[in-house]
Amino acid sequence: MGTQIKKVSEIPGPKSKEMLARRAAALPAGLGKSTEVVVEKAEGALVWDVDGNQLIDFAGGIGMVNLGHRPQIVVDAIKDQMDKYLHTGALVTTFEPYLEFAELLNKITPGDFPKKTLLACSGSEAVENAVQIARYYTKRPAVICFEGAYHGRTLLTLSLTSKYALFKKGFGSYAQDIYRFHSPNVYRKPDNFTEEEYIDFCIERFDQNLISHVDPSSVAAIIIEPVQGEGGFIPVPKRFLEKIRKVCDEHGIVFIADEVQAGAGRTGKFLSIEHSGVIPDMVTMAKSIGSGLPISAVTGKAEMMDAPHLGGVGGTYSGSPIAVVAALATVKEINTPEFLAKSVHVGDAIRTRLNAMADKFSCIGDVRGIGAMLVVEFVKDKKTKEPDMDFAMAVIKKSVANGLILIRAGLYTNCIRFLPPIVITDEQLQEGMDVIENAIQEVLNERK
Repeated sequence: MGTQIKKVSEIPGPKSKEMLARRAAALPAGLGKSTEVVVEKAEGALVWDVDGNQLIDFAGGIGMVNLGHRPQIVVDAIKDQMDKYLHTGALVTTFEPYLEFAELLNKITPGDFPKKTLLACSGSEAVENAVQIARYYTKRPAVICFEGAYHGRTLLTLSLTSKYALFKKGFGSYAQDIYRFHSPNVYRKPDNFTEEEYIDFCIERFDQNLISHVDPSSVAAIIIEPVQGEGGFIPVPKRFLEKIRKVCDEHGIVFIADEVQAGAGRTGKFLSIEHSGVIPDMVTMAKSIGSGLPISAVTGKAEMMDAPHLGGVGGTYSGSPIAVVAALATVKEINTPEFLAKSVHVGDAIRTRLNAMADKFSCIGDVRGIGAMLVVEFVKDKKTKEPDMDFAMAVIKKSVANGLILIRAGLYTNCIRFLPPIVITDEQLQEGMDVIENAIQEVLNERK
């Protein structure tokens, strides 16, 4: 029996149930919640609920806390900044933390060319700014995105987002000049294709879409997640990313890599696209770059970032000094060999356990991802690969009830995603994996 999870009541307990009732009465019904955990405090990879239960966090705020909950260097940076000033507005004044953070991102993101950085508050805003800048720079309207993508919940980014029923149903009409292409998913390739043949097929289909869907001369940008997040942690094959780069070079299209979830050291490199060696023109970052504070960034070629007219970009809250100093402290720590090695270590430990479970349980169809960004996909049959979203939900409910915070993912919502804080200890990690394995076995036993 592990020692990191400590239960003093059922989860949710009486205080949690009271809070959940208040939530139901006060908040919109459409504001989803993946668990019934009501948080009192959190530190590292641990969360304490209002009933006094101590839980292990494998969700990490949907990838917001790669550096852990309340990292001391970030807390100290915030406290120090609060004694100076809270907000003067980057549209009104200049303050050094914004400059220092932009200079850091300009230096560490891929590409040996002059870069500039624009800060915003959310991943959606970063993507929206990147697309707007690309349109301004190219003087073209169209944007290519991909099946399975998630880019945000604003009008433009929701237009770019896939998974219609969960995110888009009832909110249309959507932005125009958005063209969605097929994205490779090697696990769900046709049986008659080898992996390489399937990637060839996807590349051929890409070329065909540039005739049947949109002409390259009208395309401002191609945006892609190098590892799809909400789509199910699907790594995009290197050759497909290289194809996008080639098309962008040939036709003057801006290549945008959306690193909101896969970036910030999650995959063992600062940005996930670095694994491919492909250099994008712009990258969007958010989530863990701020250790949970609302901050995002677009970093790109200086000539592109400079394209909009004076006053054409920016926002009242964008580049909040409190968020910027938190992000500066976070990224300095994340972009170290030691942290990136720990990310690989955590990912290897999770993958080893999941692969063993896949050999043991026929309900597991696939284990995939890069570094510490991994999913397990549940299916009703390994041969047909029919998604089993009910099984995934049942495993999550049992795991949470036993002290492990988990969330789902995938186009069919039949995957469990693994985004624990990278600072998690080996003991915490293995105890969490034990909870998942036991939950899978219990669900299988109940189905007999």
